[in-house]
Amino acid sequence: MKQRSSLLILCSVLIVFFVASVSAQTCVHNGKNFIPNGTYDANRRLILSSLPSNAAAQDGFYSGSIGQEPSRVYAAGMCIPGAEANDCSACIKGASDWLVQDCTNQTDAYYWALDPTLCLVRYSNNSFSGSAGYWEIVPQYLVMNTANINSNLTEFKKIWERLIHSIIAAASAPKSRYKADVAALTPFQNIYALMQCTPDVSSGDCDNCLRQSVIDYQSCCGEKTGGYVMRPICFFRWQLFTFSKAFGNITLAPPSPHPSPPPLLQRQPSSASDQAKKTDTGSRNISLRTIIAIVVAVIVFIIIIIIIIIVVVFARRSTRGGKSDQQAEFNQTGMTTVRSLQFDFKTIEVATNNFSERNKIGRGGFGDVFKGTLMPGGREVAVKRLSRTSEQGEKEFKNEVIVIAKLQHGNLVRLLGYSVKGEERVLVYEFVPNKSLDSFLSDPLKQAQLRWTKRFNIIKGIARGILYLHQDSRPKIIHRDLKADNILLEADMNPKISDFGTARIFGIGQTSSITERIFGTEGYMPPEYRCEGQFSVKTDVYSFGVLVLEIICGKKNRSFCFPGPDLVTYAWRLWREETPLELVDQTILENFPAEEVTRCIHIALLCVQHEPTDRPHVSTIVSMLTSTTIISHVPQTPGSLDSLY
Repeated sequence: MKQRSSLLILCSVLIVFFVASVSAQTCVHNGKNFIPNGTYDANRRLILSSLPSNAAAQDGFYSGSIGQEPSRVYAAGMCIPGAEANDCSACIKGASDWLVQDCTNQTDAYYWALDPTLCLVRYSNNSFSGSAGYWEIVPQYLVMNTANINSNLTEFKKIWERLIHSIIAAASAPKSRYKADVAALTPFQNIYALMQCTPDVSSGDCDNCLRQSVIDYQSCCGEKTGGYVMRPICFFRWQLFTFSKAFGNITLAPPSPHPSPPPLLQRQPSSASDQAKKTDTGSRNISLRTIIAIVVAVIVFIIIIIIIIIVVVFARRSTRGGKSDQQAEFNQTGMTTVRSLQFDFKTIEVATNNFSERNKIGRGGFGDVFKGTLMPGGREVAVKRLSRTSEQGEKEFKNEVIVIAKLQHGNLVRLLGYSVKGEERVLVYEFVPNKSLDSFLSDPLKQAQLRWTKRFNIIKGIARGILYLHQDSRPKIIHRDLKADNILLEADMNPKISDFGTARIFGIGQTSSITERIFGTEGYMPPEYRCEGQFSVKTDVYSFGVLVLEIICGKKNRSFCFPGPDLVTYAWRLWREETPLELVDQTILENFPAEEVTRCIHIALLCVQHEPTDRPHVSTIVSMLTSTTIISHVPQTPGSLDSLY
């Protein structure tokens, strides 16, 4: 029975094991922010750069501060005991680099890097040495595996709880803030667990932090096959596999003989004839071994068939645009990986004056957008309140949180958090003062503010944002709805791509997908997506080409009033007639570099080619926009609406 249990547990791990992140950083949203590239930021970068060598030289833990108030920065770096100096230094350097990159203006942040050499980096504008207050316990980041323990759960919980409680006691003991241990679940399966507190906290505070983490994990994920919880002063992780070098020197005791549920097939002799049968031990043992071999072979065969069926079904769903891995996260547990971004709903109501009409600044996909002010601190934010009656709005909400929470780039709008209360779903973004590119193209007065230099910078910024989504982001993301409404403009007219509700995540090696539900805006969708539901990175490239033409001519594709059925067809006609500059907006005709504008029109027409393979990759587009070399490719008939009929 134990062999069967271990097989089932191992198969559940192999089939559906998934951890949402290999590392997790928490930029603490406590209303305190610094000005990027200011004194605090400079001090932050300086002290973080010193942590790797200092921590490695001081047995894996170092804390210190730099600067003068109010720009003083406190920081600490720590590795697990016994870590090699080089490994510790490399881990802390990687963690520090991620904090600088991801926490762009938060005065408080911490990062546990989950590589084999576990390490912590933390910084703050307040001294936290020995502290175990609100900001040391409340911020938490919890991630669970999606697979369930589906066999012998009662026995599993007994062994798991015995191991966890023993580790808490050892880690919080005097002169100790760390413990890693292993327990045998079956002869073929072990439980691996590790806990650590920062060495500057008391035994009681360490015990409290670890126990709270275990309680949080059990309350949501008690039947899962692993996970971790991290806080600024403590860390807890367990898995059914070795995840750290810490387990290399642990001697494993044999499985505990007490108490375990009786085998389901237990044989109980009840008569003299039964006892007599036992005397024929030789033939009986051979028969039993044969039966066991047959049963095990059948079970293994069934498991292999199940795995093959699952792989085939998921592959077909992927190619048909069915439920992808990302869509499988469209349930409440899928939000677990971004729980640290959750706002209290009352905070959002106060920030928006209870979603007052006076605070409404527009309407986004599937909901209204309000301007809000977070207190304390007075930070301005944009709050999208999704429609409570929209089923698609619910999907967009979870999709956007899961997708955009992982993105950090200067040309992508930043998601600060989300909030859920009953049927209410809200998304909280950074506030971008100039609204959308669409508002400038729709207003003649605003349009006149867009001199060519600004337009060209907007074009290049959008291209850089798409490049990040397609190439630099992990995982790769296809936006699927790039349009002027979804390009927000900062005060300096820097563009930010927004509205990721219909975005799709592509796995490693995936180049295209097909969907039966077409999401997008007429005039921005390429023929293969509009007519067949096929989308890829070239879908966004086509939309970018339309955007470039709109920016150059100052008019939107859907309201185009020049000769021809649409903007793309008209631009192509002018190109063939060798009069492309007739497309240029009248408000910038007096002063613009003709060669640069012509180059942009050339690039745009390459982007809107009928065949996806004829469109350039966005990396090529960025290169063409930032250089003056001759573009060798000649555009052919574009994939506009006119070309479909």
